[in-house]
Amino acid sequence: MFKTVLTLFRGSVAAAGEELEDRTALLILDQQMRDAAAAVERSKRTLALAIAQDQQEGRKLEATVARIADLETRAVAALDGGREDLAKDAAGAIAGLEADRDAAMTARALFATEIIRLKRHVASAQARITELDRGRRVARASEAVRSLRRSGIEAARPYESTLPEAESTLRRLRDRQMEAQAADDALVELDAASGPLATAERLAEQGFGPRLKTTTDDVLARLKSKRMPTA
Repeated sequence: MFKTVLTLFRGSVAAAGEELEDRTALLILDQQMRDAAAAVERSKRTLALAIAQDQQEGRKLEATVARIADLETRAVAALDGGREDLAKDAAGAIAGLEADRDAAMTARALFATEIIRLKRHVASAQARITELDRGRRVARASEAVRSLRRSGIEAARPYESTLPEAESTLRRLRDRQMEAQAADDALVELDAASGPLATAERLAEQGFGPRLKTTTDDVLARLKSKRMPTA
């Protein structure tokens, strides 16, 4: 009799512990997903700021290039008019503007790289959150089913066989293990993939659609097109 009572007590403690663990796991998952969503929103704001700053640098670059062209025209006119002193002043101003132009071009190159990285990060994070949300819905449904089964087991008559209960417990344990493994596999696949942007890049590399990034061959072809025709 004492052994039966001890077994019942241990079983009750184990069931209560399992229920608490499952309920806590869902609460933790909910909070982790809220934290992840907040992190993605911060990344989006950072991306928007980078785009805005890149556009600002672009406007500065256009204005600087226009001022250089205007000063060059005026300096040539000054030289034609015999005013080398004025042309020299213009040359100094042009040198300073060209330094500003080069700095703006460098800044835009850095912004372009960061914008691409942030876009990939945001797209990948959003895809992972979407997948996690699907998994969370499945986990909640599974928990509801387990709760119903547990209620049915607790309402069973004391003299009914314990074998079906043990088999149900084993199946539940295996289901949880398989679900956890499936979640791990899904996360590994998500980490291995690089999101929609990388998929588009792979398609472009195979000739399906325009390339997303300028290649060395593209730059070389553009440079060759600017060469003066030989006599």
